[in-house]
Amino acid sequence: MEELTLEKFEEASEIVSRVTLETKLKYSEYFSNQTGNKVYFKPENMQYTGAYKVRGAYYKISTLSEEDRAKGIITASAGNHAQGVAYAAKLYNAKAVIVMPTNTPLIKINRTKSYGAEVVLYGDVYDDACEHALKLAEEHGYTFIHAFNDLDVACGQGSIAMEIIKELPTVDYILCPIGGGGLCTGVSTLAKMLNPKIKVIGVEPEDANCMQESLKADHVVSLPSVNTIADGTAVRTPGDKLFPYIKANVDEIITVPDDELIGAFLDMIENHKMVVENSGLLTVAALKHLDVKNKKIVSILSGGNMDVITMSSVVQHGLIQRGRIFSVSCLLPDKPGELAKVASLIAQVKGNIIKLDHNQFITINRSAAVELKITMESFGESHKKEIIAALAEGGFRPKEIRANL
Repeated sequence: MEELTLEKFEEASEIVSRVTLETKLKYSEYFSNQTGNKVYFKPENMQYTGAYKVRGAYYKISTLSEEDRAKGIITASAGNHAQGVAYAAKLYNAKAVIVMPTNTPLIKINRTKSYGAEVVLYGDVYDDACEHALKLAEEHGYTFIHAFNDLDVACGQGSIAMEIIKELPTVDYILCPIGGGGLCTGVSTLAKMLNPKIKVIGVEPEDANCMQESLKADHVVSLPSVNTIADGTAVRTPGDKLFPYIKANVDEIITVPDDELIGAFLDMIENHKMVVENSGLLTVAALKHLDVKNKKIVSILSGGNMDVITMSSVVQHGLIQRGRIFSVSCLLPDKPGELAKVASLIAQVKGNIIKLDHNQFITINRSAAVELKITMESFGESHKKEIIAALAEGGFRPKEIRANL
């Protein structure tokens, strides 16, 4: 196994500091109270490019010869590494070509272009884009930089661990997202070098857990497919150069279902006023899966590049998931005043009507019943149940249905 040394990490941290913003740890009173630990966030979503990836990209390009930089640089990325490479290449006056999956959020595509890079959209997932980037590199003679399966890139990402430990020397746990494994390799390897007692926990999406499956098999395996809203970690095959480091330095891998990322997004918006993309939320959602108390835990928020359409969808689903938006179907006689009765009853229990759908043709006998679909806002599950109970007591036979905003 090619060696990552403390000297190399120290060099990378010094070089990376030239282009990174200071992302000091943020203590979370909310999550500390929720978990019984002292929880801190490493907010890499606040980096200039919106993610930690600029660290590995800039350090890697700094190690290239002038000749290799002059050939032009190409990479494949779901978005954040793309921006990191584009920005770093711009600083070195090098041409950058970025191959991105076709479903990459628009904000990541536009920002990558804003740094002067040429963007090529190809494939459904990162692995498809990477294969195409390698083909273009061979055709045009570009210098290829892998998004994660590169020890120089991983070394640059490890500068995060250096900063965490300098600021919080007594940290007990570091939670780190895993896609291909570059960030977790750098963070876990350096953390163990500086303090072997620190526990490093990798976090993957439940349906994109390529590293977890590789560790079970004791060798790198490829998933047949991945399916997750955490696009930055939608990787089928982890890095083979990184696998030995993950195996040696990561204490545990936790997987998180997409539904929990939706709740974590709401929590971050409401309690910390921070936009964190779904991959960055893995370490937030994982907090409740840790069976520890009274520990100092740092969750790395790897990025914040989320487009507004995705953001809107996640917020809506989160509110529905927590019972703060819900819909019911009621049956009521088709006569004047019945709609007012329903509205008055809901108002009495402090429900807030968002949308009404009044269907007079649910039955042939309109005087017997018409259907009223009501979408409402509540304070949460208990309040939702209170509203539904009030409608039932009023004789409106409410039946909860899937909210459709």
